[in-house]
Amino acid sequence: MKASQFFVSTLKEAPADAEVASHKLMMRAGLIRKLGAGIYNYMPMGLRVIRKVEAIVREEMNRAGAVELTMPVVQPAEFWQETGRFEKMGPELLRIKDRHDRDFVVQPTSEEVVTDIARQELRSYKQLPRNFYQIQTKFRDERRPRFGLMRGREFIMKDAYSFDRDMAGAKASYQVMAQAYRAIFDRFGLRYRAVAADSGAIGGDLSEEFQVIAATGEDAIVYCPGSDYAANMEKAEALAPVGPRPAAAKPLTLTPTPGKSTCADVAELLGVPLSTTVKSLVLATDELDDKGEVKKSQVWLLLLRGDHDMNEVKVNKVPGLDVGFRFATIAEIDAHFGCKPGYLGPLNMKQPVRVVADREVAVMADWICGANQPDHHITGVNWGRDLPEPELVADLRNVVAGDPSPDGKGELAIERGIEVGHVFYLGTKYSKAMDATFLDENGKPQFMEMGCYGIGVTRLPAAAIEQNHDERGIIWPDAIAPFTVVLCPIGMDRSADVKSAAEKLYGELLAAGVDVLLDDRGERPGAMFADWELIGVPHRVVISDRGIKEGQLEYQHRRDTAATKVAAADVSSFLKEKLGV
Repeated sequence: MKASQFFVSTLKEAPADAEVASHKLMMRAGLIRKLGAGIYNYMPMGLRVIRKVEAIVREEMNRAGAVELTMPVVQPAEFWQETGRFEKMGPELLRIKDRHDRDFVVQPTSEEVVTDIARQELRSYKQLPRNFYQIQTKFRDERRPRFGLMRGREFIMKDAYSFDRDMAGAKASYQVMAQAYRAIFDRFGLRYRAVAADSGAIGGDLSEEFQVIAATGEDAIVYCPGSDYAANMEKAEALAPVGPRPAAAKPLTLTPTPGKSTCADVAELLGVPLSTTVKSLVLATDELDDKGEVKKSQVWLLLLRGDHDMNEVKVNKVPGLDVGFRFATIAEIDAHFGCKPGYLGPLNMKQPVRVVADREVAVMADWICGANQPDHHITGVNWGRDLPEPELVADLRNVVAGDPSPDGKGELAIERGIEVGHVFYLGTKYSKAMDATFLDENGKPQFMEMGCYGIGVTRLPAAAIEQNHDERGIIWPDAIAPFTVVLCPIGMDRSADVKSAAEKLYGELLAAGVDVLLDDRGERPGAMFADWELIGVPHRVVISDRGIKEGQLEYQHRRDTAATKVAAADVSSFLKEKLGV
């Protein structure tokens, strides 16, 4: 490709609404242009990146035995009503009506439609296993779209769905996809981690996220440097402390803490470690009647160490709270504790509540908590002596760096990541809801076991940029760069020698299958170099009159701080060797 025939459209400044590096650089490099909130045009430069991502995904999915199809972006609502997701999914699901007042949705994902295909087409156990995938536009009506393609409303996703005759087969299909994803992400040339993820309401342990490591990532990734253990924050287990609970050593004391309503403030006032305090979180569960109205509510008190944070996913697994919880109202708190938040605790309550202690709190002694009295806390609190042993003990908190690894092979570390892929065992959630069955060897109908597997095709380039950029612009890995090599001839419009050398090298690289661009726009060297550093083409060759006279051209990788002189006659073979072609 020649630059004069392509479309290069760079900007000196990023738009004011661009917050993160990927959004700023994708706009400045001319990869995308904003059309509306969370909706972007993929410009020619950006589309080349997307097509390369798609090609790698398609090759590895096909190699893994998946079969490509395409499902409609606009789907009849009746399929979503079968599974209940038309009502349950909330405002992220864009609902529309046609001229006949029939309900449709703009797909955010396609479990319903692919299950409809399966129930019509896959009638016998002899047709299983089967895996269908598509690379298709999706739409999720994000409340606050931001960060460019990182959290847009319209995006491209590869979604795949496996169908098996039993759980063993489904787990085997899951493992095939998990390995295919590793092959895909290895080819992208990005630093990533496959981390265990929570399976949500479906249950089970078969769920992994693929996270591109980036300091600006929204997700916290927990891992053990000394082993293969890795999980997202929702999934990572906080082990129970080793050893018995210490004996009580301090008296129970009502201590004034005027104006100090947080654990941190109380610890500072009393001159004690924050880890000796216990925070009180008040939740509620509702029992509904046949009309869906609240018949009865139960108030819960969760106790966590003052320096720890509640993990809502873990709390949602506590027996009794697994039906769905909410934070208690001020009226409910006042009725049960007789005090406003900030001074709450498990002693001297007005009405009984169900108490759940985090594993760490359950083995603490002489701890500090709210007194259920304004401007007061209680110090020297001990289980057994001052209040009954906790009714329930559970892992309620987010892990922190330095916690022991659940596999016993060291301490946990935490880094940031951007989720770009997810593999998930679904079981029969959708096949039962939509009566998707097949006939087994005995001619009896059985529900299909399913898995689903997604990759954010348009999110991935943004994640790659978050991981690979500097003050000059993007630094693409070779596999997904818009162009792998750019030739920068200086004064090509004025020098026949430069033009001839550039055209010759361009032809040789094209013939070798190298994705090369020749910048024949006649730009000044500074502007030309700045464009390609901003766009992030990984390999650059500069051709000049002076270099030709010396018999040398200049090669520079986008990460290099200086150029390397290469004999003009050897540049083609030099590049081919670097690129492995």
